[in-house]
Amino acid sequence: MILKSFEISKLKLNQHNFFLFYGDNEGLKEETIKNLFEKNYLGKIHRYEEKEILDNKNDFFNGVLTKSFFDDEKLIIINRTTDKIKETIESLIEKNPQDIQIILNSKNLEKKSILRKFFEKEKEVICAAFYEDNNQTLNSIISQFFRNKKISISQQLINILIERSRGDRKNLNNELAKIESFSLNKKNINLQEIIKLTNLADNYSASELIDHSLAKNTRKTVTILNENNFSDEDSIIIIRTLLAKLKRLIKIYELVDEKNNIDQAVSSFKPPIFWKDKPLVKQQIRSWEKDKLKILIYKSNEIELLIKKNASVGENILSDFIINNSKKN
Repeated sequence: MILKSFEISKLKLNQHNFFLFYGDNEGLKEETIKNLFEKNYLGKIHRYEEKEILDNKNDFFNGVLTKSFFDDEKLIIINRTTDKIKETIESLIEKNPQDIQIILNSKNLEKKSILRKFFEKEKEVICAAFYEDNNQTLNSIISQFFRNKKISISQQLINILIERSRGDRKNLNNELAKIESFSLNKKNINLQEIIKLTNLADNYSASELIDHSLAKNTRKTVTILNENNFSDEDSIIIIRTLLAKLKRLIKIYELVDEKNNIDQAVSSFKPPIFWKDKPLVKQQIRSWEKDKLKILIYKSNEIELLIKKNASVGENILSDFIINNSKKN
């Protein structure tokens, strides 16, 4: 059964035993699990990783199905679940365990995921997606936080916190916790204090850096490079990511030539491009000619060799290369 994440609180939870929560918004998932489930199972919560279950299925089944006088009810949370666990969960559902609720916590699952399809199709289990928070939601959380603390804050500071949370309220809550400790007995907080207190939520991924560089978003590219602490090993990962995305763009270009339509080419590309990445991919296509993409592949290979020979300055070589290629002609 498919539910929106906000609909879960309206559900009679004790009538369901199996839940699949998937998506990148770890903060919202954590809040939902804590507020709606964990409070009912104090001291009776068992957490697993998918791998330890798959490596020891018998032990897992015994632990789940065995009851004791002191542990007749259980909440089982399985983190980082993938399609690999589907058969195990199906077997467990067939055994119809009582007084147990099981939550599968997954990253984003595509429509073709067999685990997602199973939970969406079956009426007795619950499937809910937890997508990134939008700016309006994050703005509301921040504004409410500062109202409760009776601290004045400008929209500029709110925007900085939104940017640094990167669409996840877990990151945002971590930063707000720092501010709460710092702002005891303070009635105002300024821009410099916010910048010093808060950190970028996580290093931007190599994929995100390359996406913005190829889309010729120079300002965003420079921001990502400045905010990150890339290691020497990361430089090679970034170059390999660039090469992979360049090869994908050339294949998309072939579809553009065939269909004479960028939107159709991007939508029909296999493997499918995630919906939120499509605008950037279209921008990349419009920013590059196919022949220049091929030239950039050769240059990228040369840069990789150069970085390997000059590891001490590899980060500088990479940064210059990425920024130069993000500039509009």
